[in-house]
Amino acid sequence: MRKDIEKILDSTHDAMIAIDKSKVITLYNKSAEKLTKIKAIDAIGKPVEIIVDNTRLPVVLDTGVSELNQQQQLNDITIITNRMPILNDDGEIIGAVAIFRDISELMELAEQITNLNQIRETLEATITATQDAISVVDADGIGLLINPAYTRMTGYTTDDIIGKDCTVDLVEGESVHLEVLRTGKAVKGKTLKVGPKRKDVIAEAAPIIVNGVVKGSVAVIHDLTEVNEIYKQLDQAKQIIRNLEAKYTFEDIVGSSEILNNAIEKAKIAAETPATVILRGESGTGKELFAHAIHNASSRKYAQFVRVNCAAINENLLESELFGYEEGAFTGASKGGKIGLFEKANGGTIFLDEIGELTLNTQAKLLRVLQEKEIMRVGSTKPIPIDVRIITATNVDLEKAIKENKFRQDLYYRLNVVPIYIPALRERLADVGLLVKHMINRFNQEYGRNVDRVSDSVLEIIRAYHWPGNVRELENFIGRAMINIRMHEYLMTALHLPQLGTINPALKYDMNEQLAEKIEGNNQLDAKLKAFEKYHIESVLEKNKGNREAAAKELGISIRSLYYKMSRFSEDKTQA
Repeated sequence: MRKDIEKILDSTHDAMIAIDKSKVITLYNKSAEKLTKIKAIDAIGKPVEIIVDNTRLPVVLDTGVSELNQQQQLNDITIITNRMPILNDDGEIIGAVAIFRDISELMELAEQITNLNQIRETLEATITATQDAISVVDADGIGLLINPAYTRMTGYTTDDIIGKDCTVDLVEGESVHLEVLRTGKAVKGKTLKVGPKRKDVIAEAAPIIVNGVVKGSVAVIHDLTEVNEIYKQLDQAKQIIRNLEAKYTFEDIVGSSEILNNAIEKAKIAAETPATVILRGESGTGKELFAHAIHNASSRKYAQFVRVNCAAINENLLESELFGYEEGAFTGASKGGKIGLFEKANGGTIFLDEIGELTLNTQAKLLRVLQEKEIMRVGSTKPIPIDVRIITATNVDLEKAIKENKFRQDLYYRLNVVPIYIPALRERLADVGLLVKHMINRFNQEYGRNVDRVSDSVLEIIRAYHWPGNVRELENFIGRAMINIRMHEYLMTALHLPQLGTINPALKYDMNEQLAEKIEGNNQLDAKLKAFEKYHIESVLEKNKGNREAAAKELGISIRSLYYKMSRFSEDKTQA
């Protein structure tokens, strides 16, 4: 019977060591021999402390307290052990036993499982997050996994795919999964139809290989509708690059005054229709800017925008430039003829600037274009149909020109479908601050300056002038002022401004002439500053109707300082 028990204990995977009341080893099975590398014959009958380092069996024997599931090092391995006292029938402690096993392999396996789980979770999270539609099948072509992007593209859910044959989602074409599983090679660029909506897709797949064996396939599909849209947008982008003539939008029109906003709103409404637009306003108000913006806000924004300055082209050449000519139409005509600007703008917009400068003969031909929607090349009798949006602009009084028989009345009515008046700068002085800031930012880049603000006196001078050249003249004025500013200066003051009369000597400006008179003569900086200071204070006092307290507040100085400066001016005048 004892030998049977020993055989049972030797066959168990768990190691066992037992001691008697005198702490001598009485049991030492085969697994204990394997783990401790000590033979039972050398251990049995010996004190346990001699055989097993750091053993706690004597402690259990002395205290009678069990120690369960204890992890510890034994030589070069990690073990888990249970140590318990051995009791007789009367409950007396007659020995102790330790049962333990090697958990090094178990720990390594657990770590591998943990790592695999982490890798799996990471892969699943990545697949779920990606915008590409992905499906995975096993070696038999049975669905294992799809991501949300796949569901969005095909309309199939996990219930429709997981556990089903990989052809379940196919409407037309061969499954890339089956081809991969059959050949063991990757597949690219296969066009298929998938899902209940028969969506056109392009698919690619690759094998999942483990230890040289194909264990499954992973496929990525792309919606050809989206791809085609991207190509379309790319073509449109290329077209925009080719048509850089129309480079401005409504966002580029600077200003917030009511009169300007009214013009912008009217232009935006006009942009949504194919109607002919005529831009009226003085020279330099930004009519061309509006033409660009209307084109870019219209359905023709991806087509050609052609600008024609009718006043800049020789009268003899204008007709052939606008409508083109046939080979041999006149002496010097190019071989094969030439396409005209109207044909070049076909499908897009043609902007005829300075329309009031056209001759009556050209006006008649333009009228035909508007009425018949076709052009006739010079030297040809064959009409060419065209689809062109016409925007015109003029600073000429067309109504007066009609009375003087310089402009055709019937053409006027054709052009005047949507008239938009672009206000002069003097009519929208509230926009001066925004315009100046915008111009300074641009000139900072062009001239390498660092101006970030302007003095109130600069804005006062600008608002006091009537600007016959409008925004174009203001731009010239600010550009010249920026040249006078040094690299280290951040504030534009009145001292940097050019004399307004020097921009155009023919212009008359009473306020600026008064200022010029006050600071002319003595070129000493101190004298110039004093003269301008006096002029500015007098202007503010006049604005506030002589109220010195209000003037001091506007000037940002104390009333005492204002009185002191005024008394100093009086002394200077007396001495003078």
